[in-house]
Amino acid sequence: MIGSLIAYLDSIRARDPAPRSRWEILLYPGLHAVGLHRVAHALFGMQLFFLARFVNHFSRFLTGIDIHPGAKIGRHLFIDHGYTVIGETAEIGDNVTIYQCVTLGGTNPANGVPGKRHPTLCDNVILGSGAQVLGPITVGPRARVGANAVVTEDVPEGATMVGLKARSTLVPVETWLKDFIPYGTPCKEPCEPAGGTRVDDLEAEVALLKAQVAALLADRAEGVDADAPTPINGGSRRRSRS
Repeated sequence: MIGSLIAYLDSIRARDPAPRSRWEILLYPGLHAVGLHRVAHALFGMQLFFLARFVNHFSRFLTGIDIHPGAKIGRHLFIDHGYTVIGETAEIGDNVTIYQCVTLGGTNPANGVPGKRHPTLCDNVILGSGAQVLGPITVGPRARVGANAVVTEDVPEGATMVGLKARSTLVPVETWLKDFIPYGTPCKEPCEPAGGTRVDDLEAEVALLKAQVAALLADRAEGVDADAPTPINGGSRRRSRS
């Protein structure tokens, strides 16, 4: 029991440089939310739904993190800061990192059958601040969802999802240098497909068009000068007065 807690605290410390000791991590609201969820989930499994919900609401009051008692959570989940919502049928693997204001949201099926409505996060997934992962989709192992991205489709293993609606910027496995990326958003690593980003391509195209326009204007100016009449004897003759 104590060994498992120490391993959990060390896993958080490996992903967060802020704490100076394990004692500081014991004050983290994310740690309290996960611990209380273990109690609520056990009550939920015994079909003590009211008690499970009571623990869930008490945890939300204390931490600002809402984890439905039915959600299945693996080992070493790190919720950094609060205001995160995890739905009933969500499934979370091991060593997952979730930053603030993330939603693991569900769908509202038209047939009225609850079923699997929330996402599944595989091992070592990172969700950046404000990410919205919606529906019964699967986020593959080691995938990263950038800040404020909205994900509604399955995410392949090792992909980085950015944008609204999120698009994949799959990084080749051989280019991976780190096991953990804060906020799921690489700042210096290449995360765009090979061949450059769309913005770089647009800037290069605009520069080429400017050069072509400048060349056309220069050719036209030279043509106008060539067609101009040459003055006789250095200037126009004056008409003699009668």
